[in-house]
Amino acid sequence: MKDARDIIKRPVITENSADLMAEKKYTFEVSPKANKTEIKDAVEVIFGVKVEKVNTMNVKGKFKRMGRYGGYRSDRKKAIVQLTEDSKELDFFEA
Repeated sequence: MKDARDIIKRPVITENSADLMAEKKYTFEVSPKANKTEIKDAVEVIFGVKVEKVNTMNVKGKFKRMGRYGGYRSDRKKAIVQLTEDSKELDFFEA
């Protein structure tokens, strides 16, 4: 089995994901080879919460230019994890 920290790379903090946090939905960048079951288990182990469902999406890398040179950003996989009603809130901004 893979380590939970290898599956969950980092939280994705955007305006849209901040709005979803009110509904107990949290967005993470995950390993491209991870499936929904592995993502669910990893979030439950790392944060100590219960996960209701997981939605995943593959994001293609955008074409970017630097002067006359161009290239693509790397492809990535995002997961939106919905917690159960009785789970505690995740706080990414605590110091």
